[in-house]
Amino acid sequence: MPPITIYTKSTCGYCAAAKDLLRKKNAAFEEISVDGDSAGQQAMSERAGGRWTVPQIFIGDRHVGGCDDLYALERAGQLDPLLAG
Repeated sequence: MPPITIYTKSTCGYCAAAKDLLRKKNAAFEEISVDGDSAGQQAMSERAGGRWTVPQIFIGDRHVGGCDDLYALERAGQLDPLLAG
C-alpha cells in the first residue's frame, strides 16, 4: 500500500468523513493537522497545486484532492486499486 497523507483541521467535518472512509478501507494514513499553522497550510497548498481547503489527500505521489474527490474515486471503483498501489 502506498503511503497516504491527509492534511486536516480538527473542526472539519469533511476531514472526519475522509478519514472514516480510509479507516473503513483499513488504509493507514499520516494525518497532518494545519490547525492554526499558517506555514503548514501554505506548504499543503503548494503541494496541492494551490488548493487551500482541507482535507487535502495524497496517495503515494498522487494528489487525490479533497473529501468529495476521495468519495468519487470510491464510487467509480478506483479507490481500491489506488490503495493497492
